[in-house]
Amino acid sequence: MHVFYTPDIDTNPELPEEEAGHCLRVLRLGIGDEVTLTDGKGNFHKAVISAATGKRCQVKILETTTPEKGWDGWLHLAMAPTKNMDRTEWLAEKATEIGFDELTFLSTRYSERKVIKTERVEKILVSAIKQSLKPNKPVLNEMTDFGKFITQDFKGQKFICHCHEGDKKLLKEAIVPGQDALILIGPEGDFSEEEVAKAIEAGFQPISLGKSRLRTETASLVAIHTLNLFNQK
Repeated sequence: MHVFYTPDIDTNPELPEEEAGHCLRVLRLGIGDEVTLTDGKGNFHKAVISAATGKRCQVKILETTTPEKGWDGWLHLAMAPTKNMDRTEWLAEKATEIGFDELTFLSTRYSERKVIKTERVEKILVSAIKQSLKPNKPVLNEMTDFGKFITQDFKGQKFICHCHEGDKKLLKEAIVPGQDALILIGPEGDFSEEEVAKAIEAGFQPISLGKSRLRTETASLVAIHTLNLFNQK
């Protein structure tokens, strides 16, 4: 199955330039060949190539389906990106394959990376939804200051994962299935005690992911997998 990302297919029956190039020059598809399109907004479109000229590829939609997302609630991961961007990109890919709804990058006290270019991460998300046949592309947000982020309104459960001492439930014990959920994952140096205190004051519940000490990207993936698993339909 050849899957292409076409976010504007409702108003423009043509593959984006990069997708058209892959379709025509790499896969050697042509007029009359059937393709599957995803708009990243919940829909799959069965289509046929109707015109192919140069770098342009037009399609005719034959059928549209809107499959269930696969999990209940809105799952939002907010993480401090790793110093090594390869690890953050790996996390974005694997979390998308598992299934979640939104990704925010946090700038925290101990963050080793204060600036992030989201263009490449966006491409990874697109590639991952095509590979894993997801109709929805996760929302991707720019780097946000931790203090500002935790004061934003969020309807649902709010968790902060940290390694400091204190009373913490395991995430799997704290989840209420079916509710929206937001989880914060800190940098390699963890959240500061002050940041943890401010998050708790803002309504975040401190949680643990288990006894193992995990890297930032591993903790993020464990959190998303746990949230997804307990919210699967």
